[in-house]
Amino acid sequence: MAAMAITTEQVTDALRVVIDPELHKDIVELGMVRSIDFFDEGVRVDVVVSLTTAGCPIRSHFEDSVAKAVGALDGVRQVNVGFDVLSPEEKQGLQERLGRKGGLPEGSLARVKNVICVGSGKGGVGKSTLTANLTAALHAEGKRAAAMDADVWGYSIPRMLGIHGKPSVSADRKILPLIAQGGIPVISIEFFLAEEDRAIVWRGPMLHKAIRQFLEDVDWGELDYLLIDLPPGTGDVSMTLAQLLPQAQFLLVTTPQPAAQKVARRSAEMARQFNLGVLGVIENMSGYTTPSGERVTIFGEGGGEQLAEELDVPLLGKIPLEEDLRIGADTGRPLVLENPDSPAAQAIFHAARGVIAATPEGYALAPVEEELVPAVTGTALPMAS
Repeated sequence: MAAMAITTEQVTDALRVVIDPELHKDIVELGMVRSIDFFDEGVRVDVVVSLTTAGCPIRSHFEDSVAKAVGALDGVRQVNVGFDVLSPEEKQGLQERLGRKGGLPEGSLARVKNVICVGSGKGGVGKSTLTANLTAALHAEGKRAAAMDADVWGYSIPRMLGIHGKPSVSADRKILPLIAQGGIPVISIEFFLAEEDRAIVWRGPMLHKAIRQFLEDVDWGELDYLLIDLPPGTGDVSMTLAQLLPQAQFLLVTTPQPAAQKVARRSAEMARQFNLGVLGVIENMSGYTTPSGERVTIFGEGGGEQLAEELDVPLLGKIPLEEDLRIGADTGRPLVLENPDSPAAQAIFHAARGVIAATPEGYALAPVEEELVPAVTGTALPMAS
């Protein structure tokens, strides 16, 4: 007697045992089962599961669990598991099913139009200096811009923007950023340490928690741009931000030399693995002009153009070597505010205008996806022991 053909209802029921390990609900209840298709009279079943972001860190859990659950059905010999990404409307529906109809509370990234992660792949290319000056330049161009220092081990944005101290907490328990020169809101891990310049020795979970609090528990208010200074490389912090900010864009900083360009490309590859856009490239230290007018290419030439061409993104600026740019970073006086007519400042303003041109004014970020990591309560960041 021939076995009865398997049905969609049977597969759906089988999938109810596949539990999201962080939301503690099954994928059928969460509306994450996109499609179920049968081939070869039910011998092969294809299931598509919708994730909140293409770089979902528990993707392999869903793949294994779905294959095991459906494969246990009588007559099924092959299970193919595919993935797509929930639309913004579907993500909102998921929030409502979880009882979060209002999304994240006021003061979250819901009122931030553009989040730009500034990365370099390697240290020593002036990424933090450019993050500080780009934020100041965007602010000077009339945009509401803020800086978040996510370089947990090498935090330097407070020094470069000339702001130190301890943040206060609002009546609704939100952390208020400190305000730097020109009215720029700033948050850095330095503000939460017992003493300035203390070494950070945290590992993945504590870093993840701190970065998440920067995003959720800080009252950023209404912003056109939040610039996030990433640590060099593609480690825990960069991956955490990529997971928590599925609609952010990466801005890559490199020097002209091939070594820096090749390493910066790895950051771009990491961003694209998480389905994040690369906004453009800025080439720093592109050349030095001597008092006599001779241009010297100390770090070589062409790295920025080559990287932008390989990634098919715009080269937003070439920033010349200038001592005042370094002095301004060391003394907390951004060059774009202190001497906006200098060649380096003009090049940074050019890059800032390129950022503005490349980002739609009406672009709004979806709320941070709460299912990616456990919820964080309160406002006190974890302190190093």
